[in-house]
Amino acid sequence: MAAGLRTVILLSFVLALGFLLIILSCALWSNWLPLIVALTFVLAPLPNALFAHCGSDEFSSNYEGSGPVDLGRFITSMIVVTGFALPIVLAHSDVIDPKACAMSIAGGGLVYGTILAYSAAFKQEDSDYD
Repeated sequence: MAAGLRTVILLSFVLALGFLLIILSCALWSNWLPLIVALTFVLAPLPNALFAHCGSDEFSSNYEGSGPVDLGRFITSMIVVTGFALPIVLAHSDVIDPKACAMSIAGGGLVYGTILAYSAAFKQEDSDYD
């Protein structure tokens, strides 16, 4: 119980630090376009979570994945790549400052890493008795 509480506290601290970096990347240079990165990284795990339970049956033992699961992973990876590439493109086109780009990428990485760590730490295993 205490280890779970420590994990939640640590993950909430890292998530707050990630959002702080993203908001500071917007506020310090008076350009709110890097805030799109926060939305991108928050929405990134949704396709993976939605398609995770599709197409898994007990009879297909020769292939671990299925079409919907692979589609969810592909859409998630496209959103993650967009979250890292969008600030780079905006900085390259001189829409945002390069320092804001670096802060936005670091904050977005912390946000997405926190979401992944939370889902890995509190993953519920399927029981044979359900």
